[in-house]
Amino acid sequence: MAGSINRMQFLRGDFHGSEDPIRPPWSSAEQLFQEKCTGCGDCVTACPYQLISLGRAKYPEMNFTHYGCDFCGECVLVCKPQALQRGGTASAPPWYLTAEILSPCLSLNGVVCRACGEACEVRAIDFKLEMRGVARPILDKHSCTGCGECFAVCPIKAVKISSTRARDEAA
Repeated sequence: MAGSINRMQFLRGDFHGSEDPIRPPWSSAEQLFQEKCTGCGDCVTACPYQLISLGRAKYPEMNFTHYGCDFCGECVLVCKPQALQRGGTASAPPWYLTAEILSPCLSLNGVVCRACGEACEVRAIDFKLEMRGVARPILDKHSCTGCGECFAVCPIKAVKISSTRARDEAA
C-alpha cells in the first residue's frame, strides 16, 4: 500500500486516504493541522457565514450547504495555535480546492439551469451552447478558487468540492 490512512478514513470507507475533510482556508497540511489545532472552536464562532463547524473529531470542517467562502480571513485572525495561517506571499492560495460538475447536473441533462455559473464570482464556470439547445457547463479549474458557492446554489447538489493537492501529487 502506497500510503497509510487514519482511523476516521477507515471508518468512512475511504481506503485510499483521498477524502480528508475540507478544513478552513489557510489550514496547514492535514497531519500538521491535527497536531496544531486544539479544537477550541474560535474559528467556528468567527466565521460570519457559519461555514465552519466542528466535525466528529472536534476539528473544524467547512460546510458549503448554504454559502460559499469569501476568504475574509476572520478564522485565521482568531486561530491562536496557528493551525490556520496565511502563507508568506500575498498570492498564496487559501487552499487547494476546486469544483467538479457531476453527471446529474441539470444542464448536462437538458434542463435549463445556470445557477452555478451565475453564482461564480470569478467566472470559472461558463456555458457552451450545443445542439438541441443544451448548454454544457465548462469549468476552468485554473480559475476556480474552490469557494463552494457553486455547491451552495446547485438545486440538486451536482457539484463536488475536492482537494487538488492529492491529484497534483499523483501527477
